Amino acid sequence: MEQLSGLDATFLYLDQENSPMHIGSIAIYDPSTAPGGFVRFKDILSFVEERLPLAPTFRRGLANVPFGLDHPYWIEMENFNLEYHVRHVALPKPGDWRQLCIQAARIMARPLDLSKPLWEFTVIEGLDNVAGVPKGSYAVLSKIHHSAIDGMSGVDIMNALHTISPNDKTPAIEDKWKPEKQPSAVEMALRGYVGNIKQPFRWIEMAGKSVPGLARTIKGLLTKEFSLSQALNAPRTRFNGKISAHRAIEGVSFDLARVKQIRAGVEGAKVNDIMLTIVGGAMRRYLEAKGELPETPLIAMAPVSVRSKDEGGAMGNQVSAMLVQLGSHIADPKERLLSICSNTQEQKALTNALGARQMSELSKTAPALFTGIAARLYTQFGLANSTKPFFNTVVTNVPGPPIPIYMNGAQMVKYFGLLCLFDGLGLGHVVMSYDKEVTITITADREMMPDPDFYAQCLKESFEALEEAVFGKPVKPVRKAPAKKASKTATKKVAAQSAGTPRKATKPAGKTKAKPKLKPEAKSSPPSRKAASLSAAVVEEPTTNTQTPPADLSENQA
Repeated sequence: MEQLSGLDATFLYLDQENSPMHIGSIAIYDPSTAPGGFVRFKDILSFVEERLPLAPTFRRGLANVPFGLDHPYWIEMENFNLEYHVRHVALPKPGDWRQLCIQAARIMARPLDLSKPLWEFTVIEGLDNVAGVPKGSYAVLSKIHHSAIDGMSGVDIMNALHTISPNDKTPAIEDKWKPEKQPSAVEMALRGYVGNIKQPFRWIEMAGKSVPGLARTIKGLLTKEFSLSQALNAPRTRFNGKISAHRAIEGVSFDLARVKQIRAGVEGAKVNDIMLTIVGGAMRRYLEAKGELPETPLIAMAPVSVRSKDEGGAMGNQVSAMLVQLGSHIADPKERLLSICSNTQEQKALTNALGARQMSELSKTAPALFTGIAARLYTQFGLANSTKPFFNTVVTNVPGPPIPIYMNGAQMVKYFGLLCLFDGLGLGHVVMSYDKEVTITITADREMMPDPDFYAQCLKESFEALEEAVFGKPVKPVRKAPAKKASKTATKKVAAQSAGTPRKATKPAGKTKAKPKLKPEAKSSPPSRKAASLSAAVVEEPTTNTQTPPADLSENQA
């Protein structure tokens, strides 16, 4: 048995009906590259079964300590049934992108069964009218509990299930799996008792390890190398209250060659800075169109992987995090990028001073009983509606394979990442690279974002505005939001949360002297359905550890 860390266990404690804590992906495959030109569902089952030994996550489940006295343990589950975990559905005609996103949102909204291994794959057939995808393609939607994996270990699982050639065979693997009986309550209570006795010694050990990082942090604060001013300075937005149980999914792709051109045009910029700038611009456009843009900058939480090469197959989360200002208060896209570049450098210095690995290890010392109770009280009492948010959104950057990969001979043609949401976080972004494209996929609370298609258009326009600002071209105007409205309940929530926010665009901040050259605001109109350019390479220097789709951007909700 292997015990969950405090961070891993926290994802279990936060798991509620309205906030299932699983992450996932949508991978779309072209079966024409497989032997015979087709792939049957039973072929997929056989392929996954052959590769179960490559990833321990597949057959491990939870053994809980009575009364939550200590964090749960992973055990090798008895009576493992692969067909329970790998499922099969088909889209009705026409089988388009909108239908796929709706189906994915509904599946992601359903919690996993915590009494079984914490994952599901759903094979979705009938993708006959998805732009940029061959007719007859199918998707595999993965759901894996965040307590079991982070973004980088999720990539390891993806690698275990794929080959670099359509004709590659599964390597000879010795299956060392040995199922374990569920331990008795007495045995688990004893483990919890022993664990609590050891807890004070862990605190002492961690305190000793923290001294160098604390000294570096104090020195950095005194020399003004970085500051803690933004740690508690996130404004309240519509995305930072108690969430519903319903989800919306959407995504946009960008040409990475164009992204790298922007990077080359701004000294010191990284690809990740550019993606953060795009998100900051999109959130600015979206909230400005709703009359809810805060005067202070929005804050993104960016996970930072501390997983070493030797921990590639290990379960759980090996992550720290940094808080980044998204420059949403700055109208000029280039000035926003420069602000984000400066801020990410400052936050990296702070993270390095504290010790990213040390921050991750700190979670292991959290008392189980206190952590569990605190997480449940936060959710059950709806404290997200009354407490100040630490951040407004999550932007996690997950580098995928830079070359085409295959599952059962079928080539993966698209790859999108999906996040979990919880009270206080109603909008998350995954930046994902694969082969020759880089994408941003959003997972949102449907009540907080009833128009994900409009937000997708905001992401596109944010990228175009940044490109035009860097290379001296005219910047496109900010669109007004479509007439679509949220439910009455959601509208009341938004009004309460966004009270006091300005209804007109704020002035550029920072070193910006001139007003941004924006055209007059366009009249309300539906977002363009033209697909984004799809050619790129792997994203470099990812910020984190835990995706542009085809055209037909519309109400991808559940």
